[in-house]
Amino acid sequence: MTLELDRRSLLGAASVGAALMMSDSAAIAKVAEAKKPLFGPAPGIALLSRNENPYGPAPSAIKAIYDTASKGCYYADVGLKTLTEMIAERHGVGTENVVVSSGSTEVLCSVALAWADKGAILCPELFWDTTVNYGAKKGADVVRVPLADDMGIDLDAMTAALSPEIGLVHICNPNNPTGMVLDGDDLRGFIRKSSGDATILVDEAYNELTDKPEYSSVVDLVKEGHDIIVCRTFSKIYGMAGMRVGYAITSPENAEKIRGYLMSFGGNMSGLAAAIASLNDTGFTRYSKNRIVEARSSIMDTLDGLGMEVLPSQTNFLYVKVPDADTVQAQMAQRDIMIRGSYGDQWKSWSRVSTGKIEDVERYNTALTQLFGT
Repeated sequence: MTLELDRRSLLGAASVGAALMMSDSAAIAKVAEAKKPLFGPAPGIALLSRNENPYGPAPSAIKAIYDTASKGCYYADVGLKTLTEMIAERHGVGTENVVVSSGSTEVLCSVALAWADKGAILCPELFWDTTVNYGAKKGADVVRVPLADDMGIDLDAMTAALSPEIGLVHICNPNNPTGMVLDGDDLRGFIRKSSGDATILVDEAYNELTDKPEYSSVVDLVKEGHDIIVCRTFSKIYGMAGMRVGYAITSPENAEKIRGYLMSFGGNMSGLAAAIASLNDTGFTRYSKNRIVEARSSIMDTLDGLGMEVLPSQTNFLYVKVPDADTVQAQMAQRDIMIRGSYGDQWKSWSRVSTGKIEDVERYNTALTQLFGT
């Protein structure tokens, strides 16, 4: 009898202990979740997967956000008009040529929707195609052209693929995820030959990070009167990815059509204030670019030392040849380093890593050496 009671007591105690352990685990998980920040990576996480610039926003932008936050009860029409005028002045066009949007994503999606009834969308086989999918969902055919042997966008092949059925040509320059930039004169030649047959949409999200931003950009062709839409963003060099401010430069006719498909209304006051403050903040953009180039060079040096192949990048990310991108992504995640996985079966051996904070890039370099060093 005593033995049975002792046994029951032990079992009961064990059950209570297990319940307490479960309760403790739940409590720990709850505390961990509570400590997880609403925005940005959790402490100890190296976030190198989303092409963000963690050195922004600029101090001038942060001050502008602080100064205007108390006026968030008002619509931001005047701020929207002011930023539109500043962008027009920066690029030497009229305000009627500029469309400000909620990140360049909104204007890219609006173009895909607005041009979906004009015909098929012609684009490279590999690029940031999220926005093109909006047009596809509306019924537009998407014609994908294989990349060149060096993984660059094949403009000759795209020229050959043009037909009366094509309504829109979408190019990302520099391209994402490859990071490669097209030669400025080659791209201008392609547009001059092709813009009479279809509207050319060029996503220049990473233009300011290139070695020759003005040479790589095709904004000048808008002023020449070609049927072209150029998109820019404050998400990259300005470090405002979460604030959602972008814009397009195009003909007044195209701009009016695009505005009819925008979903946001009047602009985000904090984002507009930050964009107005930092658009001409050359001190910050110079600092930002220098830090990105420093991080990119650090990764390149590590890859060179390991004898690993990487594509020539003029962005804040690199496309690295590995045995299996998804496996490397998982191995990095075990070390609290977040990078991108594969972009489909055709590119399973290519891994994209962003240039985040220098200390996080150094963690990536160390992990890469551990995984692939001899």
